Amino acid sequence: MKYPAIQNYINGKFVAPSTSRTMDVISPLDGNHLSTVPMSSSKDLDDAVQAAKAAFPAWSKTPIKERVQVFFRYKYLLEKNLKELAELCSEENGKTYGESVAEIEKCIELTEFATSLPQLVTGEVLEVSKGVECRTEHVPLGVVASIVPFNFPSMVPNWTIPNAIALGNCMIMKPSEKVPLSCGRLAEILKEAGLPDGVFNIVHGDTEIVEAICDHPNIEAVSFVGSTKVAKIVYQRATHNYKRCLALGGAKNHLMVLPDAIPGMTAQNVAASMSGCAGQRCMAASAMVGVGNIDHIVDKICDEARKIVPGQNLGAVINKESQERIERYITEAESNGAKILVDGRNTKVAGKENGTYVGPTVIDYVTPEMSVAKEEIFGPVISIMRTNTVDEALAIENANPYGNAASVFTQNGGMARYIIDRASAGMIGVNVGVPVPREPFSFGGWNESKFGVGDITGKSSIEFWTKLKKSTTKWNAEAGVNWMS
Repeated sequence: MKYPAIQNYINGKFVAPSTSRTMDVISPLDGNHLSTVPMSSSKDLDDAVQAAKAAFPAWSKTPIKERVQVFFRYKYLLEKNLKELAELCSEENGKTYGESVAEIEKCIELTEFATSLPQLVTGEVLEVSKGVECRTEHVPLGVVASIVPFNFPSMVPNWTIPNAIALGNCMIMKPSEKVPLSCGRLAEILKEAGLPDGVFNIVHGDTEIVEAICDHPNIEAVSFVGSTKVAKIVYQRATHNYKRCLALGGAKNHLMVLPDAIPGMTAQNVAASMSGCAGQRCMAASAMVGVGNIDHIVDKICDEARKIVPGQNLGAVINKESQERIERYITEAESNGAKILVDGRNTKVAGKENGTYVGPTVIDYVTPEMSVAKEEIFGPVISIMRTNTVDEALAIENANPYGNAASVFTQNGGMARYIIDRASAGMIGVNVGVPVPREPFSFGGWNESKFGVGDITGKSSIEFWTKLKKSTTKWNAEAGVNWMS
């Protein structure tokens, strides 16, 4: 075991859980045993909540311009420790080192946005009648919780940590039990940056902790990122207990490729979108809808896919179960009549035979009713469907229950606008394979890709992590009274 057994992080210290139940943490890169992670109990969660609750009065009363000083230092420390954080991310998640560097750089950008919050939450004031002022101010909620997935061990936690905490809340983080190491390192960096004890806490575990978070009476809000199936459960359970909840689910993102698309640029974007982070991201393109004759572009996509080499510029998928599930999708599509143009099944990387890899896979002549066309695969697989018109392509995109992202590849501005207006997705790209908005624009999909109001990052997140206080004041009795005062 490379690292010591993982512990919870409560009130500024790593502490042993109350249970002895653990799970092994295995590196997808080579199958090495990294550590063990505790399956904590509801008692452990309550300990963390009480620590956060005790820290909240002082932290929430600290002026926001002082609170964000922690995040100026945190940003510097992320930059200083970038290499170490990227290596740890790669080791526990399986993505390439370059992808891990990009993940930490996104953490830095998210933190940079949080340092701007004093300029964004100044509130409003207006003299509504002679001598009478109305004022609004953003007030923190209290103790909040963030439940995060395995695919971005550092970035998704940083979707919530900087904004929620800079806005005055105290947080409980529940990392994925598959990638628990990065969150612990982030906790150490936050403490080094000057974050007071109890403001940020980590409780490791499985379903028991997720349910306990949804049920705990002292947790005011819950954010969740994961599958749609679980997002629905978390949203229903948390809101049933009268909490705010923003739950992000899965995706089936469609790239619509028109015949006038620039072949080289389109092929590079499609291949990168479907294979980046081994396809394990909710913004991955896993379905392509070709309009008209796009054979020349498909050929180039295959050429680009063959340049993607597992163990070099393609990372591993998270575990053996995911590897087997992805390969079953490919085999099922083939048995149903689709044509496998590039086949990533049975992939082994020399020297890392115990790693869990799936090679880039391009499947053509997929029909909309096939599983690979409808379901989230979460692997480096692109399924190509063929249509004659843009409206047929849009019908396929809009029929899917998800609504995270969609893209169109064309040189026709009018057609791009036509698709932007009609695609049922929260994030749209034009000649962009992964249309993730950059800060300060927020991240969030539609339909069954998101449950709750608002988005998890950017300016939209302010409304989720705060409540609005309105005050009306009058001091000058001599001003008299009218209906507005």
